[in-house]
Amino acid sequence: MDARGSFVLAVLTLLSASATGGCSSVDLPAAQPGHRRLLQDTNLAARWMHIPVHPVAAHVPPSGSGSFPASSSQPRRNHPNEVAPPPAERSRHGRSELHYLSRSKRWLYWVVLPAVGLLLVTALACWLLPCRKSAVATIGPWKTGLSGQLQKAFVTGVPKLQLPELERACEDFSNIVASYPHYTVYKGTLSSGVEIAVVSTMITSSDEWSEHSESCFRKKIDSLSRMNHKNFINLLGFCEEEEPFTRMMVLEYAPNGTLYESLHDEDFEHIGWRGRMRIIMGLAYCIQHMHELNPPVAHPDLQSSSILLSEDGAAKIVDMSVWHEVISKGKPPANGETDRHHEQVSAALAENVYSFGVLLLEIISGKLPDPAHSLVSSALECINTGDRSMVCLLDPTLKDHKEDELAVIGKVIHACIQSDPRNRPSMREITARLREAIGISPVAATPRLSPLWWAELEVLSAAEAS
Repeated sequence: MDARGSFVLAVLTLLSASATGGCSSVDLPAAQPGHRRLLQDTNLAARWMHIPVHPVAAHVPPSGSGSFPASSSQPRRNHPNEVAPPPAERSRHGRSELHYLSRSKRWLYWVVLPAVGLLLVTALACWLLPCRKSAVATIGPWKTGLSGQLQKAFVTGVPKLQLPELERACEDFSNIVASYPHYTVYKGTLSSGVEIAVVSTMITSSDEWSEHSESCFRKKIDSLSRMNHKNFINLLGFCEEEEPFTRMMVLEYAPNGTLYESLHDEDFEHIGWRGRMRIIMGLAYCIQHMHELNPPVAHPDLQSSSILLSEDGAAKIVDMSVWHEVISKGKPPANGETDRHHEQVSAALAENVYSFGVLLLEIISGKLPDPAHSLVSSALECINTGDRSMVCLLDPTLKDHKEDELAVIGKVIHACIQSDPRNRPSMREITARLREAIGISPVAATPRLSPLWWAELEVLSAAEAS
């Protein structure tokens, strides 16, 4: 007997036992034909399942309208006093047998099959859950600025932050890092311990904040939100309030001051040759990125005081020009001045190339560029000598410089400071030439331990909560 037959037979036997009220087959009274029919149904089901059944008719009295059939191997014999049931009763018996068989099959469909299905679903879920967990990647720092998930949130701009949040971060705006005629820089600390810079306009009244000021502020937010480069001080958020009047930008914080201070202030740590080459390549990669945006972005004031240094000495370009622009009387170009605007952008990109050449001079010489351009004139004179060497301008504190790298830098400087802007190379050409000689990749030129991801995550969470 297979497992299915045993199961069906056991179920039917239990049904028979419950129907007889717990009596054994030998105690069945002859006046209960329905009980015998139930045994008939059991035997019929057993035959349907191909289960051998031992004859039990001797235990059942032969009286009544029907008898329990013998085994299929023995011919059926009628009792002398037995009267064959009429056709209608036989038909009723047949329907009863089919009814019980149908109920048995339905019991299988309703109970057994759903139970098996539930077990299969549970097993599948137990198998898929570990696979799903193993497929989830840990979110880490990104290669080109923002992480994948945060990049989606920053596509349409940066979050607007509330003034009380910034007050708490900056200790009621008592932690002043620097103060200038047009803006003040505060140092703040988020609850995660990440440091930020909060830059605020010096304008304290809405009467002094014109439509032109608001337009400049909005355009700068849009421009800075598109930077997305690890060698740029990225914009994390902004704050605007009418009472009290507030216009602020929240930026990354660079703890090692400006490049100007590191090159010219004795209180700052000296930067060796390799560190300066890393700064040069970080600047080149970042400026090229800005120039190749659509539309391109030119830095309005590219000099050593606009370059901050990260904790590990990587260059971080910052743009604070908006705070001067909001008080200027300039006007944005009208619709009919589109061609003139494009010319201005092209001229600004060429001016960035010139400024980059001057920055190279300042970095390798350690000397301040002056308004009279005497440093540029000295560089041209040095380059135009027979051996085209830059050694005469080299910072005497640099003892570990490489002659081949210095020679390439001299050629790049010469190309960048051409008087005719049309003769100056593009930043893509400059970057390719410098990388070939210096060999510092974009990844090596960026900060290795940037807290930007954590700062953005907390700022974004605070903005969503408000």
